[in-house]
Amino acid sequence: MRSLAIALALAGLLGGCAHALPKTRPTPTSSRMPPSSKAAPGGVSAEVVGGIALPAAEADAKERLDTSPRHGEFVDVAIPGEPTKLRTWVVYPERKDKAGTVLVIHEVYGLSDWIRGVADQLAAEGFIAVAPDLVSGLGPGGGGTDSAAGRDDVVKLVHALTPQMIRARIDAARAYAARLPAANGKIATLGFCWGGGESFAYAAHQPPPDAAVVFYGVSPDSATLPLVMAPVLGNYGGDDARVDATIPPAQATVERLHRSYEPHLYEGAGHGFLRAQSDRDGANLKATREAWPRTIAFLRKHLE
Repeated sequence: MRSLAIALALAGLLGGCAHALPKTRPTPTSSRMPPSSKAAPGGVSAEVVGGIALPAAEADAKERLDTSPRHGEFVDVAIPGEPTKLRTWVVYPERKDKAGTVLVIHEVYGLSDWIRGVADQLAAEGFIAVAPDLVSGLGPGGGGTDSAAGRDDVVKLVHALTPQMIRARIDAARAYAARLPAANGKIATLGFCWGGGESFAYAAHQPPPDAAVVFYGVSPDSATLPLVMAPVLGNYGGDDARVDATIPPAQATVERLHRSYEPHLYEGAGHGFLRAQSDRDGANLKATREAWPRTIAFLRKHLE
């Protein structure tokens, strides 16, 4: 199998369905269990692949949330050294034993209904999901994502976060998650777009999380990459050159240090494919059908 770096150099579109490290070559989609549909309370259905329900696309997220049987709640988490409280969405799985926890790091669009829906779907698969609004206190009137007038205003708030603020806020959410009585002590980060890059960077944090998942986020810089200790799973759209160009340097560094990084590229899929599942003539949905079950299997491996 050609290395990912050679494939990217020769194929300008950075395609090839789920290119990865040789030991993690994905099973072709055609050999997998075909998708089915499962109705949620209230008649809202979720597509199921191999027994795992996919998260809703952005347009359906609020309706799926409103009919979820799981317990979800907003909590205010203290940030050491700041008067601001971190508004955080927490969803619990329905299980009798303790569960692993996933910190969900939102896109540049903040703590949206779609991100809360992803958290709910993680809980459906048996994890405690903790999704902080990292722009808490930065919006009008001291609010967060919900206080912004529109999506562009949320983007401005996210871009106003300094690296120190981001780390302190993720640390605060992690400390809160570690104290949950229902948690088993294992924790992973999972992020999308801007949050995907932050999830990868947090894999270099000390102490590292037990695992990190990246959805179409850029890789850390050359100073941070050697510090990555947590195993990392990456899911990337094949037609997302800005992000995909950062994969080969990350792969080369992590391989040289004999650590774990599994990048997967999904042919024809664009940036944000898990949220925009109906876009790109089916390529985004095909990518979702492969990436989400792979993500759940990875999280189960490292958190259970």
